[in-house]
Amino acid sequence: MKFPPVEEQLAVLRRGTVDIKASEAELAERLQQSRDSGRPLRIKLGIDPSSPDIHLGHTVVLRKLRDFQRLGHQVIVLWGTATAMVGDPTGRNKTRPALTRDLVEQNKQTYREQVARVLDVQTAEERENGEWFHRQSFMDCVALAGRYTVARILERDDFQKRYRAEQPISVHEFLYPLLQGWDSVELRADVELGGTDQLFNLMVGRELQKQSGQPSQVCMTVPLLEGLDGAQKMSKSLGNYVGVAESASVQFGKLMKVPNELLAKYFLLLTDQPQARVDALLQNPLDAKFALADAIVGGYHGADAARAARAEYDRIHQQGGLPDELPEWRPGAETRRLEDGRIALPTCIAGSGLAASTSEARRLVEAGSVRIDGSVVKDVKAAFGPGSYVAQVGKARASRWVL
Repeated sequence: MKFPPVEEQLAVLRRGTVDIKASEAELAERLQQSRDSGRPLRIKLGIDPSSPDIHLGHTVVLRKLRDFQRLGHQVIVLWGTATAMVGDPTGRNKTRPALTRDLVEQNKQTYREQVARVLDVQTAEERENGEWFHRQSFMDCVALAGRYTVARILERDDFQKRYRAEQPISVHEFLYPLLQGWDSVELRADVELGGTDQLFNLMVGRELQKQSGQPSQVCMTVPLLEGLDGAQKMSKSLGNYVGVAESASVQFGKLMKVPNELLAKYFLLLTDQPQARVDALLQNPLDAKFALADAIVGGYHGADAARAARAEYDRIHQQGGLPDELPEWRPGAETRRLEDGRIALPTCIAGSGLAASTSEARRLVEAGSVRIDGSVVKDVKAAFGPGSYVAQVGKARASRWVL
């Protein structure tokens, strides 16, 4: 197979990359060997299906894997069907809960569908580390543990912090970097990708390959992506995320909330926009947000869907309309009801996520910012139910209540 010149490949691979370990020169040498032999490099990305959904933060490293794929190399998606049951301790201040095999497999199926929106999974090599770990004995595990020292494992920043804070660290968490590293031995990886928080684990793979008589993999990391709050890493649990499987209109609306200071980073890590165009767009943050949302939504849903999402956004925010798709709220048994079975308006507003608390909900009602079925309601003592209602707070927030 004929590969592009090494410098052309490096120009693509450098974009949005933080670390190339041990060095870029080593990566260039591997790329040249690949060109000379016609053998594609084996590029590994391990994915623990510990949850069913992925967000744009997850796609940063997937896009880098896609770069290698487009350059003609063999990308390997390694599903951590064994390691997901152990739990990656990276960045954690407590032990992860254990997952069952059934749940891991269930997560993998939905995760794979979403990964396919970024990668060409038909040409990717898909493997599971359960292939080797599930058949190994306890003594195999002991032998693997003997390849690394506790002192080296404790070099990890997150382990050091937990140890100094006297927070529990389970012995199986020490094994996780070794398990991830051994995956590279089994796959004979030339390059392994991960986030910057994964560098220690990636380097363990490099060491284990050396001990096993293999050429040591090049380790490449990409940045972690801050979420819509502009501060913390994008996370579903923090609510600052844009989901890959979310509808075009939801994605578009969320991307219009990206903080101005993060626009350049989002363009770099989530789009293929030329830098010259990005620099021009950033002169006007609003234009930049529209261009960013259009590029990302168009990439996942198509250009027509992106245009429709833009039209809906304009209708909602400029004309005071409602989105076509409203999130639905059905109160649970824990929701407090009045004696007649109805629910107080502030409780509904807070319960449906249109306000952070009932006290904030009361202030919104008193300010005339709340509409129920199109009519402004200013009575904080109002109550509703049973029935279906469309609630709107301001111009941008709305929900359908089924009480």
